[in-house]
Amino acid sequence: MLIKLGTENHKQPFKDPISITRVQPGEIFQEKGRDSAFGPLSIIDHAVMRKGIKIKMHEHVNDEILSYVSHGVSHHKDSAGFEAPIAPGKLMLMNAGSSFWHEEKVEDGYVEMLQIFIRPRETDLKPGIQFHDKPVDHSDWYVMVGPENSEAPLHVRQSVYILDAHPKAGETLEIPVYQGLTPFLYVMSGDITSGDLKIGRQESITDLENPLPSVTAIKNTTIVLFLVDMNAEMSMAGTISGLK
Repeated sequence: MLIKLGTENHKQPFKDPISITRVQPGEIFQEKGRDSAFGPLSIIDHAVMRKGIKIKMHEHVNDEILSYVSHGVSHHKDSAGFEAPIAPGKLMLMNAGSSFWHEEKVEDGYVEMLQIFIRPRETDLKPGIQFHDKPVDHSDWYVMVGPENSEAPLHVRQSVYILDAHPKAGETLEIPVYQGLTPFLYVMSGDITSGDLKIGRQESITDLENPLPSVTAIKNTTIVLFLVDMNAEMSMAGTISGLK
C-alpha cells in the first residue's frame, strides 16, 4: 500500500538564521514507539543557511553523511585536511567512523541543502571523506551513493542506494526497483503525483509491499530516491544517525 509522510510530522530543531526541517523517515509508519528511522536511513535534515553563518568545527562518530546542495555554496573544512566548496553538482560524503570533525560556512547569498544521515553497518569504522562531481540538471535518475561493493561513485558502509532526478513539469518517471530493497521517495522541491496522491515539497512516499508507481511532475521538481535494506545490521552509536 502506498503511504505518505506529510510535512506536519517534521520537527524544526533550528530556525533562522539556520533553518532545519528534520525529516525522520520512520515517522511514515505512524506507529507510536517505533524507531524514527527507515531501516538504516536515519534522518534527512533539509537546511537553509543564510549569508555569514558558520557552523564551527564539531565531531561526528558513526554517521555516514551525504551533503547534497541544491542552491548556493557551502565552504567545507575538516579534520582530514580538506577544504572545498560544496555546491549544486558537487557531492560530499563523510564516513565519520570512529571520529571525524568538520565545519561549514556560507560566505554569500544562502545555501539550501540536504544532510542525509545513515547508520553504518558497524561501530568505529575507519573515518574518511569522498567527493563527486555530477550533472546538475537531469530529468532521469542518477545514482549518487551505494554500498561499498557497488558501482556508485560514492560509497556508504551500508545497504543503501541514493539517487536523484530533476523532472520538468509534465514529465513522468518510472521508479527503479532494486531487488530486496525498499523505496523511500523524498520531494526536495516542486510537486509530483503518484497514483492518487499529490506529494509536495518536503513530503515522502513509500510502499512496503509493491514497487512504487511512476511519478509525474506537476512543475519542475527535484526528487531524491532512497533504496534501503530494511533488515540490515547497523550501528546505533551515531552522533546523529543513532537518534531514535
